[in-house]
Amino acid sequence: MCIFGKFGLLVLAGLAVTLAAIGAAPRPAFAQATPAQSGPQILITPYLWLAGINSAIKTPLPRAPEINSDVGAFQLLGHLNGVPFMGSAEVRDGPFSLLGDVLHVPVGTNITTRNVFFQGGNAALTANMGTALLLYHALDQPFQELDVGGGFRAWGFSSGLTLNGGLLPAANVSRTAGWGDPLIAARYHRDFDDGFGATVYSDFGGFGVGAHVDWQVIGTIDYALKSWVTLRLGYRSLNFNYQEGDNVGFNVHMKGPIIAATFRF
Repeated sequence: MCIFGKFGLLVLAGLAVTLAAIGAAPRPAFAQATPAQSGPQILITPYLWLAGINSAIKTPLPRAPEINSDVGAFQLLGHLNGVPFMGSAEVRDGPFSLLGDVLHVPVGTNITTRNVFFQGGNAALTANMGTALLLYHALDQPFQELDVGGGFRAWGFSSGLTLNGGLLPAANVSRTAGWGDPLIAARYHRDFDDGFGATVYSDFGGFGVGAHVDWQVIGTIDYALKSWVTLRLGYRSLNFNYQEGDNVGFNVHMKGPIIAATFRF
């Protein structure tokens, strides 16, 4: 079933990235300011994430205690039922920076069942995720940089599920869930020649405070068009395992290519 799989649409539909183009500049760190500049800096990064979804969702329905989904990125097209948003922003002042990342997607989809107890159905889901981190610029060398820090990730879901009657009568379930996960994070950037570079970001958290485990990894190849804009192409994997009581839980793995542009002010 795709009630949660379609949450992956939040990885599809975000801001369409307009890529302008001329010239080149060094140090295109992911959502990161150029340390040589003085004073506070603001970096805005809209992105488009084409993610596939693997998910296992526990439900309170006795005959459907767990619903699994494996949905490719392009299968997720066409299921939006609202206006999505995705993007990140960073404010840097000296060796410290505050980084935020936001995802919002409302989706609707049909549900596939084995057509025995239930004859398919449909679901609507609004998913929200916000990440906030405080980072410290721990390493600053001519061709490489390292930021480390911590923060939290907040999740919020509102969903409605309808299963058409089969051997069992039709069923309707409405659920909301929300939790916050503490995180530790690190980001490494390496410059190459001719304006190219590479960035790796990773965070890990949950620790049973909210989710049991909550983690992600992002890797990009970067190209600096000018001192104020850097283009990025890479791969992102975002994963969590959350359990609420005995019969409601989410185990979700979202992964796929990501296209982004960072604008520096």
